[in-house]
Amino acid sequence: MGIPRKKQVGILHEFADSLPEADGAEILEFVDNGYSGANFERPQIQALIDRVRANEISCIIVKDFSRLGRNTIETGYFMERVFPIYHTRFISVSDDFDSDRLRWDTGGIDVVMKHMINEAYSRDLSVKTRSAKYAKMQRGEYQSTICPYGYRKGGDGRMEPDPESASVVKEIFHLAASGVSVSEILRKLYENGIPTPGEYKAAKGQVLHDVSRTHGVWCRSTVLRILEDERYIGTYVIGKRRVTEVGGKTSRMRDRGKWFTISDFHTPIVDKDTFQKAQDAITRYKLPFKRRHEYPLRGKVFCGVCGHAMNRSVNKNAYYYCSHSMSIPDLSCHGLRMPVDDLERAVFDTMRAQMEAVAGELESIPDVKALTSQRDSYAAQADALMDGKCALYERLMLGEIDQDAYKREKAELDARLTQLENSLALMKVQLKREQEQAALTAARHTARNALTAADHLTDSLDDLLIEKVLIFPGNKLEIRYKIFDPVGS
Repeated sequence: MGIPRKKQVGILHEFADSLPEADGAEILEFVDNGYSGANFERPQIQALIDRVRANEISCIIVKDFSRLGRNTIETGYFMERVFPIYHTRFISVSDDFDSDRLRWDTGGIDVVMKHMINEAYSRDLSVKTRSAKYAKMQRGEYQSTICPYGYRKGGDGRMEPDPESASVVKEIFHLAASGVSVSEILRKLYENGIPTPGEYKAAKGQVLHDVSRTHGVWCRSTVLRILEDERYIGTYVIGKRRVTEVGGKTSRMRDRGKWFTISDFHTPIVDKDTFQKAQDAITRYKLPFKRRHEYPLRGKVFCGVCGHAMNRSVNKNAYYYCSHSMSIPDLSCHGLRMPVDDLERAVFDTMRAQMEAVAGELESIPDVKALTSQRDSYAAQADALMDGKCALYERLMLGEIDQDAYKREKAELDARLTQLENSLALMKVQLKREQEQAALTAARHTARNALTAADHLTDSLDDLLIEKVLIFPGNKLEIRYKIFDPVGS
């Protein structure tokens, strides 16, 4: 059984108070409760690392290594690489580890073994938790914390219809079963002022995603997902997705045969006959699977008014249009469209005009070889000093020098080593800045050459330069580039 969080905090504060350096120091707490230690994608650990890189943290104290992380590679990377560069002392109380005492040493094989044990423990616990969860799913005991639109949690933990939103779900199924098109369903929902599922949950305090761009307009995909969801006829459905790796957030859809389903498990919102009629309607609404086509600006064209991605028509004279407002006439971007050929030509001409407006040659690409060589020289000198400290200790053990001489020479070596550490840290920051500038300048050269050689917008130019294109009424455009000022200045 682990130590309660309150007691852990007390141990750390007591230890920090015992350090002479703590007098007058600001002591901060970084706590990531509820997040897996198997990775470093935790809000507070990221905030801590950001402050370390800003040279705002001089010492980090944890109860044990697992409090920093349970991933062997990442935990070792921060302990052995990041913290030393920024001169951040790292202390693990239970492990009797203090980086100041070890001076550039990693702590030996026992530290590595502890990292590996922590990671193995995390993986084993994850497997056992997942197995227990799946067993509960099979028995119908495991319930998701989030209910689908139209339902809420009942007193027994099972889902029960939410009177307000369930009536909307019934209406959607009734319209679909009656042969009403999805576009007409969307229009009716908007005209009746029905909040979207995201807006409805946000109003109830469940802010799951940004709904600022919704404007009360339902998405076609949302309606289709509701119409094909078996939970609305009382079927227990869970286990659709599975996390790809321990501690990760990425998940993938599982095969339908591996889902856990139990018929007539909770109170249905629609009857099975209506549900089946809606399924027959879905086959008419859905487009057949089509081969993916590649073309310039794919996935990069957005409506400048509502911010949603614009669709591309499939007819001969293709055009981009705002599908979000297609069924809502009173939105300012309703009917917004632009021919594909006109858009691609306008984007290309704009980039060429910017290039031609730049006078003179592009700046030369910075040469980072000298800085790299200097960095390697500092690192080699530091290694030599470490070897010198080892040799000095051997001389002490062999009786070639006395304790006073050892302390005096060691202090000199430590002072030179500290100076080298500072120089090396500064050199790495400068080198990184120069490398980033070199990469940016090289990208500008590549962009200039590509624009000069091309006579129209191509996939390669699109991939190289463009982040997003916004279309506004009146065929006005806003181009956002992947690199700032791609043609130089």
